[in-house]
Amino acid sequence: MSDSTHIEQPPLGIRLMHALGKEPSWLTMTDQELAAFRDAENRKRMSPLARVITGRPDRGAVIEWQEMALPGRELRVRVYRPSAGGAGLPLVVHVHGGGFVGTAVQSDWVNSHLAARLPAVVVSVEHRLLSSETPLSAAADDGWDVLQTVVRQAKQWGIDPARAAVFGESTGALIAALAAIRARECGLQLRAQVLVNAAVDVTSALYDHASMTTYADSPTLTRTQMELFCRLAVPEGTDPRPLSPLQADDLSGLAPALLVVPTFDPVSDQGRRYAERLRDAGTPARLAEFPGATHAFLSMPSVVPQAKPARAEILEFLRDRLAD
Repeated sequence: MSDSTHIEQPPLGIRLMHALGKEPSWLTMTDQELAAFRDAENRKRMSPLARVITGRPDRGAVIEWQEMALPGRELRVRVYRPSAGGAGLPLVVHVHGGGFVGTAVQSDWVNSHLAARLPAVVVSVEHRLLSSETPLSAAADDGWDVLQTVVRQAKQWGIDPARAAVFGESTGALIAALAAIRARECGLQLRAQVLVNAAVDVTSALYDHASMTTYADSPTLTRTQMELFCRLAVPEGTDPRPLSPLQADDLSGLAPALLVVPTFDPVSDQGRRYAERLRDAGTPARLAEFPGATHAFLSMPSVVPQAKPARAEILEFLRDRLAD
């Protein structure tokens, strides 16, 4: 049964942050205003002060930016490696959330931990952010092309191509889920997919879920933000179904999935329903719900206590799936 049938209270830290902030007028923003907001917000998320909220990286990992040559473009990725080094390590391709805002830096806390403790090479995709000129299909291509390129260049990256997983949060979970589907179609064998507070539907059906109404004004994601997200993701005249894993015709033969669902979240029912659809198709899917946690909670471990047990759940799942 869905937890969206009753109202919970988000963590106190989230409520205080929300009370001190000012909600932009999402649907009336011009392209210039959205770009300015995104730049300012991402500067904050990259600042040392943001660690108070996003958490400090694991000292057992080395973090660096790297430029990747992809078909027709260059793209930055944030690479996390165990400090102890090693070759033939598992690969985790991570995609941050945010849609029209966000950066890999906001996920340093979880990604450095995975790199150090699995251990593994974690490659986080600094994908193109959504705008009136950059639809979701571009960001999805970024995630897929990074995965393909690293696997193809396994020796150069020091990874074992037979032990690869995808991991995404929010919009990044959608991109990761699409990559898992494309991997099946191309014969790339993934070991796992981890989808956290997954937004996996950009059709109009997303507004039919009870959680979208119950938590329409949640402090870390609102229905209005989702409306802007969908407007940018699938411009008028674009078919949203190919970009909506929840609406895919065939979900069989995919990598086993872990769906991490914070319950105080307008897209929580999407995660629950996707787990059901995967299971119905014969794809193993574990559902891990975190009562009272808000959307994007894994990027805010200092103010959402549920982030630590969620990280432990992800680590355990990937350790089992990526074992030799």
